[in-house]
Amino acid sequence: MTYFELALIHLATVVPAFILGTFLLLARKGSTRHKRLGAVYLVLMFITSWVTMFMSAEVGPRFLHHFGWIHLLSILTIITVPLSWNFARRKNIKGHRFTMMALYFGGLIIAGSFAFTPGRMLHGWIFT
Repeated sequence: MTYFELALIHLATVVPAFILGTFLLLARKGSTRHKRLGAVYLVLMFITSWVTMFMSAEVGPRFLHHFGWIHLLSILTIITVPLSWNFARRKNIKGHRFTMMALYFGGLIIAGSFAFTPGRMLHGWIFT
């Protein structure tokens, strides 16, 4: 699969995850709708984080000729998704809230901000 195809899959999962995550952050918690949409959000985030692991870092230093610093946020997401799911199932609201906030801000806001920096593909698509 080419880098471009991986980027399209990543965008196809991360954009709805961002919209859904923002809605879930602002909406009433604990309802059946929240639980169902939350499950969709977690699946989208899990898929998008795994896709990024196959995308080589194109900006900044690389490790093993592939991974960059941004991949640490992908690892954070891969770990945080099942943790958050488990916290919710065990009704550990504090743990669930903490992991979901880390997932949203680390996996979407911070990583998304990096995606718009010069030299990255998304920056080129939008600003040039």
